[in-house]
Amino acid sequence: MLLKRIMYFAVTLFLVIDMSGCAIYSAAVDQRNVRTIASDTKIKVAIEKAFVKDKTINILKISPFVYNGHAYLTGEYGKDAQKRRAISLARKTKGVKDLTTYLLPVNKGDYCGVTDNAAMATKVKSELIRDKKIWAGNINVEAVQCHIVLLGIVGTKAERNKVVAHAKGVDKVRSVKSFLQVGK
Repeated sequence: MLLKRIMYFAVTLFLVIDMSGCAIYSAAVDQRNVRTIASDTKIKVAIEKAFVKDKTINILKISPFVYNGHAYLTGEYGKDAQKRRAISLARKTKGVKDLTTYLLPVNKGDYCGVTDNAAMATKVKSELIRDKKIWAGNINVEAVQCHIVLLGIVGTKAERNKVVAHAKGVDKVRSVKSFLQVGK
């Protein structure tokens, strides 16, 4: 019980620090208005809190993202019950208009591990930052079992296509799934 409370406090503290430090930058480069950004952040935090409180979901393996009220869940799950529970909690969260998932079952025999995923996501993000025609701050890059998942909002279809091309160009990427929205 104490460990659960400590974890809940740590996640909440991290989110508050993360949100406050990035709020000004995010508002300056994001396609959404400030009210929408605040609403999406509130929804995301509510989903994360629900995950932390729930005993069946590993918050470190399933991540929520929210853009314009549309929630996305990415990551891995150990049992079907975990996947169903995460989806149920996200759908029940106030403000969620729609839900899209990219959730894969844990593959214990897979050579692609946490370090591979982190390296791939970092490499993709680095490529996006180097490309001065892309607002990389609007894009979240997740790697799940060496599959790249792109989330966020870009200005044009051409920008979205460039982001996908950068992700596909990274070594050992199995596939690229784009949930990038164009415009507001």
